[in-house]
Amino acid sequence: MNSITLFYLIIAILVVEFLVDTLMDYLNSRRFGDPVPEELSDVYDPEEYTRSQAYKKANYSFGLVSSTFSIILIIVFLSLGGFQWVDQLVRQVTDNPIGMALLFFGIIMLGSDLLMTPFAYYRTFVIEERFGFNKSNLRLFITDKIKGWLLLGILGGGVLSLVILFFQRTGSNFWLYAWGLIAVFSVFLNLFYSKLIVPLFNKQEPLEEGSLKQSIQDYAGKVGFELEKIFVIDGSKRSTKANAYFSGFGRQKRVTLYDTLIQDLEEDEIVAVLAHEVGHYKRRHIISNLLVSTALTGFTLFLLSLFINNPEVSMAIGVEQPSFHAALIGFGLLYSPVSQLTGLAMNYMSRQFEYQADRYARETFGSRPLIHSLKKLSRNSLSNLTPHPAYVFMHYSHPPLIARVRRLQA
Repeated sequence: MNSITLFYLIIAILVVEFLVDTLMDYLNSRRFGDPVPEELSDVYDPEEYTRSQAYKKANYSFGLVSSTFSIILIIVFLSLGGFQWVDQLVRQVTDNPIGMALLFFGIIMLGSDLLMTPFAYYRTFVIEERFGFNKSNLRLFITDKIKGWLLLGILGGGVLSLVILFFQRTGSNFWLYAWGLIAVFSVFLNLFYSKLIVPLFNKQEPLEEGSLKQSIQDYAGKVGFELEKIFVIDGSKRSTKANAYFSGFGRQKRVTLYDTLIQDLEEDEIVAVLAHEVGHYKRRHIISNLLVSTALTGFTLFLLSLFINNPEVSMAIGVEQPSFHAALIGFGLLYSPVSQLTGLAMNYMSRQFEYQADRYARETFGSRPLIHSLKKLSRNSLSNLTPHPAYVFMHYSHPPLIARVRRLQA
């Protein structure tokens, strides 16, 4: 294909994806008023349910505005030669391929993030604030942004620099070396994310001695799960929403509980949430996710190696002088439909893993505490109890509450 055909193909991909996402959002919004399933009738009282409806509608309207702005922005940028302008700008600064790529992506990502910042601000300080979720402030919002930029620049820039270096040294075989690099980097992050990245944004403290810690340790001992590291994270500094997650493996494994989770749930309900997280570990979901994502990365990099030397890919986004960084942008846009399909597969796998972890918790701790905890967490986050099946299929990495409750009760 020539560059003009590829350009129109990219525009078509962007428009079709926008229309599909908009349709899914619309279908989902039409289910907001559906009757709540009998099994979930105790999640909300009438006043809370009205509030949850208002929250869903506010997010739907906001999402429509922000996604429309985003699609218009990228189409206008493409059509008016925005990528060519940025490419010319960086070439005035340096002719080093790595330096050009870092500047090119730095300008585009920083510019895009700044343009979308008003939407992020509105979501946090208007919508989340209106419904009582926001605990952040402007200073924290800004520092989070700056830290995120620095982290992306250091880690993302470092990986990008090495990938381009591999390309310069090995040509079309660069994807094998890049694959190895990203695989090692992914394992490293999985092992040390909680130690190295989380502390930049949140405080983590070991769970204090007491009844809860003893209950957790008793359960861990019962199922033969060595658990020495239980941490509490100050999630309440940003939001009232609760969460818990498992990270690492081997000696680096740890469970992290949000302080809001401890505030919202009873002791047996917290242990049930932990049992679910232990289920992920026992069923080797962390390793499976890592292996699948690594395989997908290799597949993506192999396809990239087939396109990266084609000047038409750079020219398709309006960049007249072909380069690795321009071709990477063009490939990313063209690869989007494949990414959507692999995303659907990953979401399906994730939902199955959630069912398996729920089943493990039911078998080792009982279903009632986990059901109660899931209902409380859904209520406290004003979750949608009646999502459209198509929307669930497209976007949900976790099964909807009703599906989880029914399986736990079976």
